[in-house]
Amino acid sequence: MTAPQPSSGPARRTVRGHATLEGVGMHTGAVSTLTFRRAEPGAGVVFQRTDLPGSPAIPARLSSVTAVERRTTLGEGKVLVHTVEHVLAAVAALQLDDLLIELSGPEPPILDGSFVPFLRALEAAGPEETGGEVVEYVVQDAFQFRDGDSSYLVGPSAGLRLDATIEFPHPLIGRQSAGFDITAESFARELAPARTFGFVREVEALRAKGLIGGGSVENAVVLDDEKVVGTTLRWPDEFVRHKIADLLGDLGLVGGRIRAHIVATKPSHKGNVSLGRELVRHVAHPGRPAYDLRKILDVIPHRYPMLLVDRILEVEAGKRIVGIKNVTINEPFFQGHFPGHPIMPGVLIIEAMAQVGGMLMMSMAGEEEVKRKVMYFMSLDNVKFRRPVVPGDQIRFELEMLKFSGKTCRMKGQGFVDGKVVAEAEMVARVIDR
Repeated sequence: MTAPQPSSGPARRTVRGHATLEGVGMHTGAVSTLTFRRAEPGAGVVFQRTDLPGSPAIPARLSSVTAVERRTTLGEGKVLVHTVEHVLAAVAALQLDDLLIELSGPEPPILDGSFVPFLRALEAAGPEETGGEVVEYVVQDAFQFRDGDSSYLVGPSAGLRLDATIEFPHPLIGRQSAGFDITAESFARELAPARTFGFVREVEALRAKGLIGGGSVENAVVLDDEKVVGTTLRWPDEFVRHKIADLLGDLGLVGGRIRAHIVATKPSHKGNVSLGRELVRHVAHPGRPAYDLRKILDVIPHRYPMLLVDRILEVEAGKRIVGIKNVTINEPFFQGHFPGHPIMPGVLIIEAMAQVGGMLMMSMAGEEEVKRKVMYFMSLDNVKFRRPVVPGDQIRFELEMLKFSGKTCRMKGQGFVDGKVVAEAEMVARVIDR
């Protein structure tokens, strides 16, 4: 089992002042200015596009990921921030929990292609402790995860250790392996100087896709068929070191500190982000619940035996929600539904998912409005049951808002038991007066 826990030791961290960097983005080629600023406890890490009307903000969370080809991109609607992994690796290395990252363009500057400029800027801004509890994702039992060619073994550790193996058919790379205990000091010494890399043979195809528009030998290790072009390596295994730091940055999207030993084989941005989601799914709950049972009873009208939500763990108002249903043999439906081989009825799994979805819809309303409103579901689509749910299981429901218009919304939900999907559905609901 994996359990994120509020720490009784260190407090949350942010920065005292601010620091600014400017340069061209690796993939968009756009010039932008990035400024790190202090954030209040509990704010999390947030990117803010200061060049756009209203300065829209995008939280650095897994739910914001929109693209993972050759970089990790976050987005809210049409507002995007590309290539966040270098910034977030430095943030994670310094264990900063709350940070505002202002950006005057669609992508942080690539600078020299390493993580050093961001680390130095954050250090100059003055990391310091603030109030509030630290959320830690603590792995207690090992598990494995695979996404395409990327595979990961995750086990317990007193801190965070990242090991990786990469393979590329190039005489300077071949098969490389390395591993490091992640601290601010080890990151600065062993990982931060490692630069992003690519191959001359890929340039034309990548630019045809709208990528590496700002890439050059000044901000990346570029390799032809035999050698490095225009620079020298900082370590013979600079390539795998960079991949490890990228993994750290992508895992920063879980929204908390991680205590685990992760062994990655052929890691990729897609695999790293999927691993982050899998890690969260192995979690009992991230610190204190967002809504306990009392609060749930204040929001939705259901009561025993039809109240099928025990806890709301995470809420991003109007965007995403995570809730828990504990399934026990004392549930009244087990008396008549396969009594010799008790299985939770699929319709009640979907009902529980819908109740969590109702909490997501109501999360956008004020307390007084909640008392006057109720939510009805209008349709269900793409309903699938993947595995049986039996007494003793805990179902973790994750729902995200797909569309919201007026008083009607469309949501997509999945239910997980021990990290494996048991049910999924898309649902349309409407809020009306009680």
